[in-house]
Amino acid sequence: MPHDILTIPCLSDNYAYLIHDAESGDTALVDAPETGPILEALAGQGWTLSHVLLTHHHWDHVDGLADILAVHPAQVVGAAADSARLPALNTAVSEGDTVTVGGEQAQVIDVSGHTVGHIAFYFPDTGAVFTADSLMALGCGRLFEGPPEMMWDSLCKLAALPSETTVCSGHEYTTANGNFAVTVDPENPALQARVAAVAAARAKGLPTVPSTLAEELATNPFLRGHDPVVQKTIGMPGADPGAIFAEIRRLKDNF
Repeated sequence: MPHDILTIPCLSDNYAYLIHDAESGDTALVDAPETGPILEALAGQGWTLSHVLLTHHHWDHVDGLADILAVHPAQVVGAAADSARLPALNTAVSEGDTVTVGGEQAQVIDVSGHTVGHIAFYFPDTGAVFTADSLMALGCGRLFEGPPEMMWDSLCKLAALPSETTVCSGHEYTTANGNFAVTVDPENPALQARVAAVAAARAKGLPTVPSTLAEELATNPFLRGHDPVVQKTIGMPGADPGAIFAEIRRLKDNF
């Protein structure tokens, strides 16, 4: 049976996620930006934490962990490649490994670029991927550590998942991402509709994540380097999609 997913707003614009298997009672937390909202969500649902899945070492994804573990002594899973910068891990994983939550095996995907050692967790039966600051709603994470080629490779892995996959990313950046996206993909009606929907949701105080991979493929400029309109708009018609990605990332950094 697919697991339940609960989205938890944290800090000013972060999201954490709880993944719950009703049959076994297992509950996994993806990232720990802040203690209070996560403990409140667990108590409100009556769930006991069994796993913590860390995507990368940045403070706004791990700072709440110690106080959460003091209440819920769960198994902490994170990237072997980043273990020196992560909190203490019970299980260190690499691409190709799996993590079992309830009756489902989550696949570990290396999505380095934002940081080197960033991982995503893909739950194929539930149909969800937890991408944190790699693939984001209408965007991707800033390249603090990896080169554009590394992030492009990571995004291609995520883009190859089933299009109906739910993309659970780490921040409420969708409005700003959409404002930029229309400058490089101005003739995309799906993007225009999504930007309007995002504005309406935010006006009501509603989150704009998770999204679906199908939405991202149709509207996220960082996945659309193959599109002739995008290529023409940024002055690189016929260029390799990876080079298009690199230029779009540069333009976004200076937007």
